[in-house]
Amino acid sequence: MSSITLFTGGARSGKSARAEQYARRLGEPIIYVATAEARDAEMVERIAHHQQRRPATWPTIEAPLAVAQALHAVPHGAVVLLDCLSLLVTNLLLAHEADPEPPIVAEVSAILAVAQTRDLHLIIVTNEVGMGIVPAYPLGRVYRDVLGRANQQVAAAADAVYLVVSGIPIEIKALAAAWAKEE
Repeated sequence: MSSITLFTGGARSGKSARAEQYARRLGEPIIYVATAEARDAEMVERIAHHQQRRPATWPTIEAPLAVAQALHAVPHGAVVLLDCLSLLVTNLLLAHEADPEPPIVAEVSAILAVAQTRDLHLIIVTNEVGMGIVPAYPLGRVYRDVLGRANQQVAAAADAVYLVVSGIPIEIKALAAAWAKEE
């Protein structure tokens, strides 16, 4: 039976480490889908840090733009950790600056559909960017908006959503369901 779990939070909140911990609980093998591209020295360092933290037994699929397509190669029933949706949205935004939302919505929809059809245990990491200041530049505002909508799309399909604050995961989808019952 497929499942989708979303880990969200601010930068350096510990969401990737918590998602990795959660994946370990589901069992091996764990397939890591990376969306980051090493375009500068800082990203090289960030990627290396993530790689060092993960067990060498976790195969990595690099898919900066076409995650859904990459998921078709994953065995049915696999545990897949997608890190991260934020960078996938960034990559798609930069590839389709003139009209980024349709390809982003299509890719996220395709990811969710493949997770269902291949019976995956899909864990998705993303940044929560809607709690900060309004970006000063138009592209930053577009990014915040399209990522926010992509996060909502995934959260609506997810079985569980964890907000990670200062390394502490809080399951918020269950809290939202309990709140709705009280109304």
